[in-house]
Amino acid sequence: MRRPSLQAERLAALAPTWQVEILAETTSTNAVCAQRARDGAPEGLVVTTEHQYAGRGRLDRVWEMPPRAALATSVLLRPTLPPERWTWLPLMAGVAVARTIEGRLKWPNDVLLGPELKKVCGILVERIETPAGPAAVLGIGINTSLTPDELPIPHATSLQIERGEEVDRTGVLVTLLAEIADAYALLVHDPEELSADYLALSATVGMRVRAELPSGGALAGTASGIDPYGRLLITQADGLTQAVGAGDIVHLRPLD
Repeated sequence: MRRPSLQAERLAALAPTWQVEILAETTSTNAVCAQRARDGAPEGLVVTTEHQYAGRGRLDRVWEMPPRAALATSVLLRPTLPPERWTWLPLMAGVAVARTIEGRLKWPNDVLLGPELKKVCGILVERIETPAGPAAVLGIGINTSLTPDELPIPHATSLQIERGEEVDRTGVLVTLLAEIADAYALLVHDPEELSADYLALSATVGMRVRAELPSGGALAGTASGIDPYGRLLITQADGLTQAVGAGDIVHLRPLD
């Protein structure tokens, strides 16, 4: 199956404030973007590829797709933010993607789509130390035109599957970059509005959940909110609320 390539001229015309670099293939756009950051690249660099074959997601999961079947993109930012705002960068990226494709957010930033809320996008944000100061690389992988037999996990989906039509990856990237610019501006200038936007898009808050923690333990309860650091608040049966900053969240069925 031959899928359309990204259109460099169209990206330059429709996203002129970004410096978009299209690679034929790469192991990881995040790795390339991080090296560009260390070499002095300015904020606004975008590294995308036709074929990413060794991408890395949260918790060091490997992410690989057939050529031109997904939108694998990394965006370089150089935030001048207090430390507590940096923790909101992954959630900010989730808001931008969810708005781009009209999806919902599973904490912290998995983007879900369709009536069954299947995963269509994963996001990995990395802090990079550079001679010019710390930088953030937003790594975003959207399943654009994967067919059902190409899906990496049973509970995944793609834009093409959900929409029932061919997906314009270039158009998706143009919209994504515009949404990132808007969400980033909120993070800098109006974090309370960004928090409200996140909650409006959340598929997790209000649900019964189980947090599978990096330590190997688990925490169950109702997802009751997001704290100022972007952590998920889980209220347990005894009424105590605990903030979770890392881990896998499983949505549980409502109590009868």
